[in-house]
Amino acid sequence: MEKVDTGSSRTPLFSGALAARTRAEHTDVDDTRIAYWVYEPVRVTPETRTILVVHGFRGDHHGLLRVADQLTEMRLIMPDLPGFGGSAAFGATEHSVAAYGGFLSGFMAALGLGPDTVLLGHSFGSIVASHFVAANPGAVAELILVNPIAAPALEGPKGLMTKLAVLYYEAAARLPQGLGLALLRSQAIVRVMSVTMAKTGDKDIRRFVHAQHSSYFSAFADRDSLLQAFKASVGNNVSEVAGQLTLPVLLIAGEKDEIAVLADQHKLAARLPDGTLDVIPGVGHLIHYETPEPAARYIRRFLKDHAA
Repeated sequence: MEKVDTGSSRTPLFSGALAARTRAEHTDVDDTRIAYWVYEPVRVTPETRTILVVHGFRGDHHGLLRVADQLTEMRLIMPDLPGFGGSAAFGATEHSVAAYGGFLSGFMAALGLGPDTVLLGHSFGSIVASHFVAANPGAVAELILVNPIAAPALEGPKGLMTKLAVLYYEAAARLPQGLGLALLRSQAIVRVMSVTMAKTGDKDIRRFVHAQHSSYFSAFADRDSLLQAFKASVGNNVSEVAGQLTLPVLLIAGEKDEIAVLADQHKLAARLPDGTLDVIPGVGHLIHYETPEPAARYIRRFLKDHAA
């Protein structure tokens, strides 16, 4: 069982029940060793569902733990994506959105997850999850996207910053290995990113956010797979497949999100055949860290509304 760091801050970050719900597992998907975690419901109810969770770029399953902790009646399954956290990188396959979709198919088959499964993706995970659903209609029952990447990252006001980030990852991949890894794992760069994204005024939660990024943002397999995954994250978006997402879709957006801006979330919601948009005020791209309670409440309501 994985130890859950409940923190020492005055702000309660996790309940005491999360550790007891947690089970760490491994499986092989197409010869790739995958680490995943299962969070069993505290009590099975008529509303209990199985939710497969796909984390964001450079994250791992730790990022969604505060949301899992709120959904005590749900069974959540959180793999580390290939190349991140405790999972191995793909062997001979590029780390593309299509490859990650193929991984989801194999992972669901390995665990016997059927079409009643709920699929949830955060940030880059929203791209992987939406493209998987578009390519595999009927594979899951509902789709939940938290901080979804709703528009092309290389276009619009944030395009310049994205292009600079591409140069950063390409430079790190070309440098001698030691220098390249040092650049990618620079705690100074990680902290700047963390400070930029955090919007909460709660000092304890800010401290927690920075500690999470410091601990897990550099848990990637190697430079090549990281560069491939980054290019996949900025070269694709949910809107590309919006019209093919005919199942019920919930979008949970942050009012102050500077990566997935709110105006694009409204445009994406309008393109979905059966979409719902809920906006959490005062938060940016870190809903999963800063505002897990309202996120869980919207998820619970959405699934109850679509229980049939």
